[in-house]
Amino acid sequence: MPNRRRTAAGLTAAVAVAGAAVLTAAPAAQATVVDVNYACVTKIGPKEAVSPVDIKAVKSGSGYTITMSFEKGVSDSPIELGKGVMTPRAELVLGGAASGTVKVKGTPNTAAIPPDTPIKIGTLTGTFTPTKNGKVTFTAGTLIVHALGMDAAECKPKNNPAPSLELEVTGLSGGDADPPAGNDEGDDDGSGSELPRTGPLDSALALGTLGGTVLLTGAAGVLWLTRRTAR
Repeated sequence: MPNRRRTAAGLTAAVAVAGAAVLTAAPAAQATVVDVNYACVTKIGPKEAVSPVDIKAVKSGSGYTITMSFEKGVSDSPIELGKGVMTPRAELVLGGAASGTVKVKGTPNTAAIPPDTPIKIGTLTGTFTPTKNGKVTFTAGTLIVHALGMDAAECKPKNNPAPSLELEVTGLSGGDADPPAGNDEGDDDGSGSELPRTGPLDSALALGTLGGTVLLTGAAGVLWLTRRTAR
């Protein structure tokens, strides 16, 4: 009997450990290749193309590196595009525990693109910094093909695609707070229309400066009136 009890206890502990391992190994992100039907406005007229889109996230510091890749081209050019003249960029629409968009950008083409050939988009990269815990979805948005010094094609999904990525954000301290304004990646230069206020002393100094300005203005007005009277 003691041996059986020890065996049963050992099996129970093994099952518990295995269950914990399964929970620990649960994926924090689920990516799905989604077919996106792009309708493009180009310099040579409207174009349409369907491309499978894959979006992935890799933890990097306090945020995530986001990559977006295309399996097919979505537009073409009537002329050859030389090496380095085409750069794509796109927006990913956030959902779930986040809102807004994440901007991703590709690198210039490394080889010439022949005329009337689907333009290979390649991989676009950006950064997402979460502000609260929860499941965040990433869906393909507007795609811009910049070529020959201009935005040669603007492509928008027309089939209301499903999210290509679901990312479970956990472990943020105070992560239930609303995200701060201006949280779009890459566009905020830190400047604002309101000066920073650090405490009562700064407010007093500001009021003192304002009072001095008003006082000087008043004195100038009195002096001007005195001169007018003297004349």
